[in-house]
Amino acid sequence: MKHLFTLENKVALVTGASHGIGLAIAEALAEAGATIAFNLRTQEKVDRTLKTYQDRGIVAHGYVCDVTHENEVQHMVAQIADELGGVDILVNNAGIIKRIPMTEMSVEDFRQVVDIDLTGQFIMSKAVIPAMIQKGHGKIINICSMMSELGRETVSAYAAAKGGLKMLTRNICAEYGKYNIQCNAIGPGYIATSQTAPLRELQPDGTPHPFDTFIRSKTPAERWGVPEDLAGPAVFLASDASNFVNGHILYVDGGILAYIGKQP
Repeated sequence: MKHLFTLENKVALVTGASHGIGLAIAEALAEAGATIAFNLRTQEKVDRTLKTYQDRGIVAHGYVCDVTHENEVQHMVAQIADELGGVDILVNNAGIIKRIPMTEMSVEDFRQVVDIDLTGQFIMSKAVIPAMIQKGHGKIINICSMMSELGRETVSAYAAAKGGLKMLTRNICAEYGKYNIQCNAIGPGYIATSQTAPLRELQPDGTPHPFDTFIRSKTPAERWGVPEDLAGPAVFLASDASNFVNGHILYVDGGILAYIGKQP
């Protein structure tokens, strides 16, 4: 079975892979044999992230590119083709969230979230698909969210973008599956990262944060996920083991979406 999961001789481009989920996925793909490329918006961030990969024993290739700028994306993809041999695996991980009540959110803030979390994924996918068609194979993994299925207070833009990304995933499958391109998504649950650390801190009186208690009570696993929980699913969706899996959203959420929650 090992040959089904190897990523030897594959180039994986992981957007926004400087920390958290993106870094964990890139590290997993590297351990499976892939050559890693990533992008960030400034050279300073690229250099800092290259050092992070180096410290972990990973040879990675960093590029300065904003996923919302099509010209920059096309230039980066061409660079990767020249330097590494082209993108075999694209992981659309770059994204932001702004927690603002809908009626208080500016149109500019809404558009920025959708632009980065959805339009950027469209631009990236559009850039790599032609070469994947020529090669006769390709893997695209979009990082969705439980907000691809559920709504919650203050995340209208994020939920709209992630719901749209779910359907973009399915539509890429519908359009390009005949070229042996598989486009699937991972929907992480609540993951313990630096961004969610404030939600897991103990209160001054020593009690858990209310949101921490809420998430644990809604999760059959009774814990937050960790970035490493996404490693196996990412390698599966990037490898030949998933060659007949297409248009699927794999929720890695400890069971939240299957669970109504504990009775009060």
